[in-house]
Amino acid sequence: MSDAKFSGAGEVREAHRFDAQKLAAWMAANVEGFEGPLTVEQFKGGQSNPTYRLVTPSRNYVLRRKPPGPILKGAHAVDREARVMRALGTTGFPVPHIHALCTDETVIGTWFYVMDLVEGRIFWDPQLPEIPKEQRASYFDAMNATIARLHSVDFAAIGLEDYGRPNGYFERQIGRWSRQYREDTIAGSDPYIDRLIEWLPGNIPPGEDVSIVHGDFRLDNLIFHPTEPKVLAVIDWELSTLGHPLADFSYHLMMFRMPRLTIPGLANAPLDELGIPDEASYVADYCRRTGRDGIAKLDFYLAFNLFRFAAICHGVKARMLRGNAASAEAEKLVADLPVIAELGWEQARKAGA
Repeated sequence: MSDAKFSGAGEVREAHRFDAQKLAAWMAANVEGFEGPLTVEQFKGGQSNPTYRLVTPSRNYVLRRKPPGPILKGAHAVDREARVMRALGTTGFPVPHIHALCTDETVIGTWFYVMDLVEGRIFWDPQLPEIPKEQRASYFDAMNATIARLHSVDFAAIGLEDYGRPNGYFERQIGRWSRQYREDTIAGSDPYIDRLIEWLPGNIPPGEDVSIVHGDFRLDNLIFHPTEPKVLAVIDWELSTLGHPLADFSYHLMMFRMPRLTIPGLANAPLDELGIPDEASYVADYCRRTGRDGIAKLDFYLAFNLFRFAAICHGVKARMLRGNAASAEAEKLVADLPVIAELGWEQARKAGA
């Protein structure tokens, strides 16, 4: 992970503090080459799993942990994150190197893993204001090539054949997020999420394509080379599993239909003037790389993903109200929830709802 994530790291928040000396002792025994002293800082991002920069005189690391406090069953599975990155690393796919996983809660209070800190750039705004206009298309092409490469990995060959159930991905995902939404009663309800919960299960397109899916493949979860349009690492694998590649790609594609919210999108942006490819050409490039003729029912996939994203925001709202949301940015994201949910219903209407 790069130290640019969410504009860097600073003091560890009160709710997420732990005994740094205990961690240093564990790292000395479990992380090859570790030498203290150790200084711990917390990244401003990481809505779900608190994420820390570990500073030593010779090198820096990143630690990701389950959050403290009550959590929903199956959520915050840092062990799965570590497993998928380790496996993908054997193929040369761009992920940080995983040093060690700790399932001993006596060390810092929850499970965690330690990985390399990848030095590079993370961009938050898909308009890429930091990049000259004539270079922006090459950054979009690098993103496109990376997600297409992920969906082409032979997951069984790297020991991930049991990383998720191969069939029924949409049914399971709709059920999972509907259940978590309904269980988090503290966060209230949203009329558009309620409509999507009713509409989505009966309108799933046929087909059972299966690949590794990242689950949160966004611009700000990619670390780019310091000077080149090259992806050095894909981070934040908490939602990864085996699933339908078009679900994963269309989540990434949401940026073209999202307005400029806390996580800014490209809807209504002058793409030609910005030097950024439009949605149709971006889809065509992905299809070329993955051997597809096109994507039928694209509006369904986008409605599904906006529902899923709205449900994730709803979960952040619930954690915030319980007092254990992992970021000061949570309040801004929660404020976007009604807009995201309504946008999801708009895509469902385009798909025939």
